[in-house]
Amino acid sequence: MELLRIVWRDYRWPFVAVVLLSLTSAGLGIGVIAFINQRLLGTFTDPWRILPEFLGLIALLLVITLTSQLALTTLGHHFVYRLRGQLIKRILDTNIERAEQIGSARLLASLSTDVSSVTVAFIRLPELVQGGVLTIGATLYLAWLSPAMLGVTALWVIVTVLIGMRLVARVYGHMAKLREIQDRLYADYQSVIEGRKELALNRDRAEWLYRDVYTPNAQDCRRHFILGDTYHLSAVNWFNIMMLGAIGVAFFLANGLGWASVQVATTFSLTLLFLRAPLMQAIGAFPTLINARVAFEKISSLDLAEHREAFGHSALRHDWQELTLEEVSYRYPDEEARSGFAIGPIDLTLKRGEVVFLIGGNGSGKSTLARLLTGLYQPQSGCVRVDGRPLQEEDWTRYRQHFSAIYTDLHLFDRLMGPAGESPDPALMEEWLAALGMRSKLDFDGDRITNVNLSQGQRKRLAMLLAVAEQRDLLLLDEWAADQDPQFRRVFYRELLPQLRALGKTLVVISHDDHYFDQADRLLEMRQGQLVELTGEQREAASRDAVARVAE
Repeated sequence: MELLRIVWRDYRWPFVAVVLLSLTSAGLGIGVIAFINQRLLGTFTDPWRILPEFLGLIALLLVITLTSQLALTTLGHHFVYRLRGQLIKRILDTNIERAEQIGSARLLASLSTDVSSVTVAFIRLPELVQGGVLTIGATLYLAWLSPAMLGVTALWVIVTVLIGMRLVARVYGHMAKLREIQDRLYADYQSVIEGRKELALNRDRAEWLYRDVYTPNAQDCRRHFILGDTYHLSAVNWFNIMMLGAIGVAFFLANGLGWASVQVATTFSLTLLFLRAPLMQAIGAFPTLINARVAFEKISSLDLAEHREAFGHSALRHDWQELTLEEVSYRYPDEEARSGFAIGPIDLTLKRGEVVFLIGGNGSGKSTLARLLTGLYQPQSGCVRVDGRPLQEEDWTRYRQHFSAIYTDLHLFDRLMGPAGESPDPALMEEWLAALGMRSKLDFDGDRITNVNLSQGQRKRLAMLLAVAEQRDLLLLDEWAADQDPQFRRVFYRELLPQLRALGKTLVVISHDDHYFDQADRLLEMRQGQLVELTGEQREAASRDAVARVAE
């Protein structure tokens, strides 16, 4: 099983120590039964000497058993902590293309449901280990007492366990289906939460989402939960009752067939009663281990990047002068009967310090080009060069460190961060707080912004502040001014862009505000996946009416 394999690989010696403690606990448990058999079932002359010995043995068993279970539980929590951290790091290292294919619902499901499943499994793992070790120890002891009785009793127990395991296998099937349904439910939750404004305005859509999308998924979830629990409870009760039956078999063999003495039969019964709870707990732990197995399979199916400790902070070249896209092409995966959208081949050269505007209609490829330019997507053909040197596979992380970007679907972080993750330049922040008109809108606790509940336009301004704080060489702005009022839109083009240029930044601005195209050194257009530079009369026409140009 994957869970045990990883534990053995990463926590071998602590796990061995825990197993040794479990063996000691099992030995003491069998010792208690042997003590009862040899010292308490017969007559004894000095009870006040035997009682302290018995109580001391019980106390030692309690300490060792508790220690072994706590040690295994602690080891489990260390493992889960590491697993969660590695999963987060793998998501951070996975390229954007793959993350978008997976979708946020599946990623959130793995971070919550799958990691929780592994956590529960590790909490229940001590029960499985204890039950297994105790069973082996008790079997050896019973074999020493009466091999013949053990043979019959063991056959009874083996048949009981095999039938119980078949029931548990049914549980696995339903747990696997449940995990698929939970992915769909997370997508439903996401629609309810993120689409709450649209759903409040359109109750027909809200009813459709609830009745035709969520309810069938919830009903499937309920059905598989009930069936899984039914098989699990059937397995537990089957095992419980059949273990009681094994006690009857032991007395029948001893008293009815004369295979052993009443004392041996009593010891068999005590041992079976002693094993009953640990074995039932072990059987009960199996569904959690099954869930963990399903969780590992789901995590593996995400096909995330391999785990690496390093983050890769440094940029490729701080003194770069020219960035080139050379015959770059990219195609999205096909969807059902539709071919994936493609752009390219594209040739583009950016010189340090340029201000470049990019226009294009919806679906023309602007956003895809932006992702290729910033290194979020890697070209499927062609290459990206920095000062003539083509990027290799190991260069992409460092290449991306040259860029700050504000996309239309931005996410705001609540901490200002300067170069190398340090605090930003205070004077620079004061200057830009004033320039963005945000000095009275934001509250700070050190570098942390304590209020990010802002309007969409103010969120864009805060995103600009965060980008300026990073002091990167290149800044990509995707329709940044679209959410600003007309007055501040003028401020952005006439004042902020020159200030950004004065900071030494190379600017790529996706915009259709044709009144301000004079601020651009170059004007580019994406049309049906192809990039052209507008010059002369074409640029003049676009500057008069960008919408008409894009609509041609």
